[in-house]
Amino acid sequence: MELDPAPPVLNQTVLVSGPGPFILLGVPGLEAWHAWLSVPVCLLYIAALVGNALLLGLVAADKALQAPMYQLLGLLAITDLALATSTVPKALAVLWGFSDEISFGACLAQLFVAHVAFIAESSVLLAMAVDRYVAICQPLRYGALLSQRVVGVVAVAAVTRGACVMAPPVALLQRLPYCGRRALPHTYCEHMGVARLACGDTRPNVWYGLVTTLLSPVLDLGLIGASYAFILRAVCRLPSHGARHKALGTCGAHASVITLFYTPALFSFLTHRFGRHTVPSHIHILLANLYVVVPPALNPVVYGVRTQQIALRLRHLLRLCWVGPVQVVGPEREE
Repeated sequence: MELDPAPPVLNQTVLVSGPGPFILLGVPGLEAWHAWLSVPVCLLYIAALVGNALLLGLVAADKALQAPMYQLLGLLAITDLALATSTVPKALAVLWGFSDEISFGACLAQLFVAHVAFIAESSVLLAMAVDRYVAICQPLRYGALLSQRVVGVVAVAAVTRGACVMAPPVALLQRLPYCGRRALPHTYCEHMGVARLACGDTRPNVWYGLVTTLLSPVLDLGLIGASYAFILRAVCRLPSHGARHKALGTCGAHASVITLFYTPALFSFLTHRFGRHTVPSHIHILLANLYVVVPPALNPVVYGVRTQQIALRLRHLLRLCWVGPVQVVGPEREE
């Protein structure tokens, strides 16, 4: 009995009824290197989980870390965990060859959570820049302008902003016809990456994505830059050379992490719209993976461990883990 021939596969296109499940191809052109690429991604993800969970635990458990500055660090840790966890586990499954399929619903959920987390983190970074500006340039008004209630408002506003920005593109993606195309050249689902699989008019997705990019991360980045410009101007007027050097070192570390967060993200967003035929796809995908794992791994160190109060609490916690609790005679004193 002669078997029916298998249907032809052209350009990774398969005839299916309805959208998905999609096939995540990983990093196009570097398939032989997937196992090696997974090593730094996995290590950075573990560092992000451990660092942010530790930072969040310290801020939540220690009554001495209840000031707005530390609570903003806690919010940053939450957004880092959400951004990395919504994307990296599936990316590792693809790179390790365990599972490259993702259902249409799961794909939309992943891109929604990842983009909301990115926008929320951008909002928190802006709030932290404003916090430092007020603390350095308007120290007498710090207590009146920034309180725990304000931090709560920042948290709600950051998540609400991200959800409001991402709800329309998810609705647009659900309405598009996909004509059976399944192959997504990426390690996780992105808005325009999914839209490129549709066989309908994707111009609303392109223009909406461009406008929200300009009005969300680009606007935040500009305001963060303005805040740090005012901070640097105030720092340069300090009489102490040591204080200037320390403040400049802190600002430089913050600027480095902010650059690592925004540059690959904006590059990825804009490449989808203007550079699809000029930027090699493997460069695009590698940079898209960079901003979901590197900043979450570095933020606990740059914003947390470099903060004196948190560093002291962390050293105290490590001493307890290695030496055990020390009996103290008389009133307890901090170092």
